[in-house]
Amino acid sequence: MLRLAEAYGLQLDRVSASHHILVHPAVPAVLNLQNVKGQAKPYQIRQFLKIVEDYNLSMKAGDE
Repeated sequence: MLRLAEAYGLQLDRVSASHHILVHPAVPAVLNLQNVKGQAKPYQIRQFLKIVEDYNLSMKAGDE
């Protein structure tokens, strides 16, 4: 999930315990991903998809 978020231009800002905080220069919202047994939580995936849709983000060239 981290690699997918980074492909959409989000960048790791900081790590707090198991929480990975990602930011995007053109998006005021932050994304919090938490690794639970190798998977992101479902609500975090929904938040990611909402950010992608709301801010019309697309994958960077070469990341497909």
